[in-house]
Amino acid sequence: MKRKMEKAELLRMQGISKSYGGTQALREVDFSAESGEVHAIVGENGAGKSTLVKILNGAVQADAGQILLNGTPTEIDSPLCAQRLGIRAVHQHFSLVPHLTVTENILLGDMPKGKLKWWISWPEAHRRAQEIVEEIGFIDINVRKPVSRLSVSQQQMVEIAKAIEVRPRILIMDEPSAVLSQRELNRLFALITKLKEKSVLILYISHRLDEVFEIADRITVLKDGSLVGTVRPQETERGNLIKMMVGRTLDEVFPQRHARSDTEILTLNGLGLKGSFENISFSVAQGEIIGLYGLIGSGRTEVARCIFGADQPTSGEIRLNGQAVHPKSPHDALKAGIAMLTEDRIRDGLVLFLSIRDNVSLANFQLMSRWGILNRRRQSSLVRSKVQELHIRPPEIDRLVRTLSGGNQQKVVLAKWLLAQAKLLILDEPTRGVDVATKQEIYNIIKDLADSGMGILLISSELPEILGMSDRALVMREGHLVGDFSRAQATEQKLLACAAGVIEESGGR
Repeated sequence: MKRKMEKAELLRMQGISKSYGGTQALREVDFSAESGEVHAIVGENGAGKSTLVKILNGAVQADAGQILLNGTPTEIDSPLCAQRLGIRAVHQHFSLVPHLTVTENILLGDMPKGKLKWWISWPEAHRRAQEIVEEIGFIDINVRKPVSRLSVSQQQMVEIAKAIEVRPRILIMDEPSAVLSQRELNRLFALITKLKEKSVLILYISHRLDEVFEIADRITVLKDGSLVGTVRPQETERGNLIKMMVGRTLDEVFPQRHARSDTEILTLNGLGLKGSFENISFSVAQGEIIGLYGLIGSGRTEVARCIFGADQPTSGEIRLNGQAVHPKSPHDALKAGIAMLTEDRIRDGLVLFLSIRDNVSLANFQLMSRWGILNRRRQSSLVRSKVQELHIRPPEIDRLVRTLSGGNQQKVVLAKWLLAQAKLLILDEPTRGVDVATKQEIYNIIKDLADSGMGILLISSELPEILGMSDRALVMREGHLVGDFSRAQATEQKLLACAAGVIEESGGR
C-alpha cells in the first residue's frame, strides 16, 4: 500500500507539437506519467517517439505545448537544463568517449577532487565508478579499461551507469536492450525494479513488445506523430497493441518459405579463430536461410567476420560453390560473392553524412562506372530502383542518411548489398532497432532473396526471428557449435537450452 501511495503524477506534456520543414513530427500530443512507474512509449519508426523524449530532454524545442513537472510549468531549453531538473537519457546510439576509461565516462564532469582542488582523486573516482557499476549488476566491467575495448553490451551498461550516477528523477531509456543478451536483460530489469522502488519514473522506448509487456506498467502508443492511446499490459493483447501501432493486424509476421536447393553455396570445415571459436563446420545451400543463434560472446559474429574477410581464421577452410576461398579483406569477399550486413549499422554499415545515393553505391561503384569514371545517370537509375524495391521512405536519393529513421537506414544498408549481387548474404541482427511493420518488410525482402537462389546466414538474438525465418537453426556457445536443428525440430526451449549449456543436440536436416 505504501508504494501505491508514493505514486503521483510527476510529468505531464500538454499539446506538444513539432514540425521539421513540411513534416509534422508531433501533433498536439498529451502525455502523462507517474513517479515510480515504467511507462513504455511504442510506435513505428517515424511515429514521433524520439522527438517527444528529445523535447523532454531539452535536445529539441517544441513548436507548441508545455511541460509540467509535479504540476509546475517548466521550461527545458537544453540537455544541461534537463540534467539539472533530474532528467537523464540513455541513448540508443552511445554518447561515450571511446578513448577514455569507464570511470572517466561515468563521472565525466563530476570527477572527485583531491586535497588540491585542481587535482583529480583517482582512487576515489575508481571507487565511485565501481560502486555504480556494481549497483547496476555488472561487476565484471573493469572501470579502468578504455571504453573502446569493451563489448557493445558492456558499453550499453556504461551508458546506463553514466545516467544513474546523478540519481535522476526521470530516466529515459531508448532501446536499452537492443544489444543485450537474455542474462544481461534480466540484470537490466532487476535494475529497473530497484529504480521504481526509489520512485524514479522510467520512460522506456522499445520495439521488442515481449519485454514491453513484461516490464511496463503502462504503454503509450504513437502513430504518425499523434497519440493513439495509453493502455495497461494486463488489459490488452499483443495483437491489439500492434493494430494500434500500425493501423492493421499482422497475422502473418513471417512469410511462407519455399523448399531450398541441394546445391551448397557456402561450406565451413573446422573453421577456427584462436581465442574466439574453434572447429565450426556447417553449410548454406542455394536458397536456404540458416539461422545462427547464441548469447552475446558465443562467437557467432566472429564466425561471420571470418567468412567476410574482416578477420583471418587460424584454422579450417571456407568453400564457396565447392572452391576454397581465402578472403583477406571484405573487398576480397565481395569479389568472391559474399556480402555482410553488420550488427551496428551506424558504425560499420553507413556513412551518415552521405546521401542515400552514395551509401547504396559504396559496395559496387564499378557497376556504375566506365573506364574509372562514375556514370551519375546510371548510378541514379540503379539506386532509385532499389529505393523503390525496398520502399525506402522518403524516396529521395539525395537525402542524407542521418535524417532517416532506423528502419529506413537499415533498408539503405540492404540496398547496398543487393546492388553488390552477392551469392551469399550474411545478416547480423538485420531487424535490430526497427519497428514491427518494418520488420515484416525486411522479412519479406529476405524471403525473396532466398527464393531467388541467394544463400542467407541469419544471425539474431531474437528467437522468434530465428524460428520464423530459418530453414535450419544452429546454436553457438562459448566458441563452439552445440546445436543443429531442422525447422520442424527447432523450438524456443531447445535453442535456449543449447545456448545456456543445458543440452547439446544435433538434429540435422
